[in-house]
Amino acid sequence: MKQGFDNELYIKLQTEQIRKRIAQFNNKLYLEFGGKLFDDYHAARVLPGFDLNGKVKLLLHMKEDAELIMCVSAEAIEKNKIRADMGITYDEDALRLVGLLSGLGIKINSVVITLYNDQPAAAKFHSKLENMGIRAYIHRPTKGYPTDLETIISDEGYGANPYIETTRPLVVVTAPGPGSGKLATALSQLYHENKRGVKAGYAKFETFPIWNVPLKHPVNLAYEAATADLKDVNMIDPYHLEAYGQTTVNYNRDIEVFPVVRTILERITGRDVYKSPTDMGVNMAGYAICDDEVCRSASCQEIIRRYYKAICDRKLGLVEADVPARIEVIMQQAGIRAENRKVVEAAHARAAEVHAPATAIQLADGHFVTGRVSDLMTSPASAMLNAIKYCAGMADAVHLLSPRVLEPIISMKKNVLKDGTPRLSVEEVLIAMSVCADMNPSVELAMSKLGELAGCEAHSTVMLTPSDQAAYRKLGINLSSDPEYLAKFDL
Repeated sequence: MKQGFDNELYIKLQTEQIRKRIAQFNNKLYLEFGGKLFDDYHAARVLPGFDLNGKVKLLLHMKEDAELIMCVSAEAIEKNKIRADMGITYDEDALRLVGLLSGLGIKINSVVITLYNDQPAAAKFHSKLENMGIRAYIHRPTKGYPTDLETIISDEGYGANPYIETTRPLVVVTAPGPGSGKLATALSQLYHENKRGVKAGYAKFETFPIWNVPLKHPVNLAYEAATADLKDVNMIDPYHLEAYGQTTVNYNRDIEVFPVVRTILERITGRDVYKSPTDMGVNMAGYAICDDEVCRSASCQEIIRRYYKAICDRKLGLVEADVPARIEVIMQQAGIRAENRKVVEAAHARAAEVHAPATAIQLADGHFVTGRVSDLMTSPASAMLNAIKYCAGMADAVHLLSPRVLEPIISMKKNVLKDGTPRLSVEEVLIAMSVCADMNPSVELAMSKLGELAGCEAHSTVMLTPSDQAAYRKLGINLSSDPEYLAKFDL
């Protein structure tokens, strides 16, 4: 697929800026990481060329100088909050991230359970962390926040939290998702550090919105669409405009909280460092966009994809009823409609032809391939098979899966696992193909084309299982679905 973003340049520029901030604050910086640390699929979709795990690679460049604090909200643990793109809870994801980062040689300082009010599930998670040998801390809600500054900046406020001892110049404060208490944890640490005579500072690692592209640029609008359920809105940063006469983009929550954060930082450190929320951010993403038109096109597709996700989530009762309407407004601002996602039309045409659910994939050359649901496999599995056959120059009639391999799998699903509809998922088809590849060079050739599916657009005429959604995501296929249940079709 065409690249619109220079990831190597981005890591270089971002690393340089972080090092400047560390030097600015006497070699001690608490850096709040906004967005996802691993698997930033949204950034990869709207900025083609962005590395899914670019932030981690940046940390690897600085790992001798960095350590990491992971925050998890006790409220999220108690509510069993799910990270939507991964299908796992926030506490599970925190452990996953700790394991992955430790395996890469990045120092994990500790896990902080924030907003703790004696929630039983959070207390259990705290014990689990300690049993695993992971340093764990508990932070309760900050007394007096956000209005009583005297209490906030005292031993009753931030001072009531335990001090987390750190030893490296860069302390990354991150979390599995938003609302995890990263800012409060960082400010609490600043309070303790300054009481100990360490003039530490704070900054925020940002990706979206991109401050130095226009407010209504599709990349920024795609961020609004992605956070429509949170009611986030991009805005011109009024503080930056007043201080420097420069128009920059930020978002409502950071702008709203800035006066409080600025005052707290000034009271703690004795320095008025930041004139605006844009000043606080370290975000060089805009400078790494190398093909604006590619990023605009990809972002428009993402906005429409988010619209389809919202109407599916509304059908499932996962979001408020007005979320799709908010994204419709964003589509109007971008000058696009749902019909601009051509892969939807291809999927609908195939479904009408076969009178069954179908999935379509638009390949890099613009060609559409489709697949229908059958007794043997799901429609996304069929579409994926047809796509790699096309990329390998094989006829559609070529069979890649041997009955000798398929029959035991189907028998296991039907007779042992008692699966009433033992059709194969995308992942199961890929596993079957990996077995067949040893006996059939054509299968090996077809599998070598899987990488060409990354960045392709796809649409299903029914909502897919979590397994098939996850498989397409891992393949880098950008999927959308109609808000229809597979069960409604008489198959």
